[in-house]
Amino acid sequence: MAHNTLTRAVLVAGLAVGAAFSATAADTPKLMMGADAAMLGNTCAGCHGTDGASMGPAAPTIAGLSPDYFVEVMQGFASGEIPSTIMGRIAKGYTEDEIGSMAKYYAGKPFVKAKQSFDPALADTGAKLHDRYCEKCHADGGQSAEDDAGVLAGQWTPYVTWTLADYQAGDREATKKMKKKVEELMEREGSDGMTALLNFYASQQK
Repeated sequence: MAHNTLTRAVLVAGLAVGAAFSATAADTPKLMMGADAAMLGNTCAGCHGTDGASMGPAAPTIAGLSPDYFVEVMQGFASGEIPSTIMGRIAKGYTEDEIGSMAKYYAGKPFVKAKQSFDPALADTGAKLHDRYCEKCHADGGQSAEDDAGVLAGQWTPYVTWTLADYQAGDREATKKMKKKVEELMEREGSDGMTALLNFYASQQK
């Protein structure tokens, strides 16, 4: 009788512990509970480089971006509003707090400009086009992250090209101001103007 009572007690205790563990597991984030910002940030290094400095060309540099922009893009990936190959699945694996932690972590890292080829003559033309169409939102020649519009100067050209193509195709929603400026650029300057603009951003390497 004493043996049966002890056995029942052990079973009850085990069930209680199991139930408590299940409840706790259900409440925890899906990915890395308790990970600090650096640990979370390191999960991105495989594609976006150490400290977010991408070796390119398809994966953008994510260091030095504004926290608001980082969070907005990650939320867009997670919801499907921003098209992606794998980022949609990756973004869904992080909690809101984890994304916020990564945003602050990468905001504190320096934006490392890509070393890539460009045409100097086209870059000169592109500089003028940037001032005319883009400077109000992408300040300081496209280098500023303070306006939450993303850093263009020194970003990898293939990534910028594909992102612009998504905007133009309507696969990614642009702000009214951006849509208007891109349409004006394409109407007045055509694809040659866009190419010049991309060369300008590629030329920003210091």
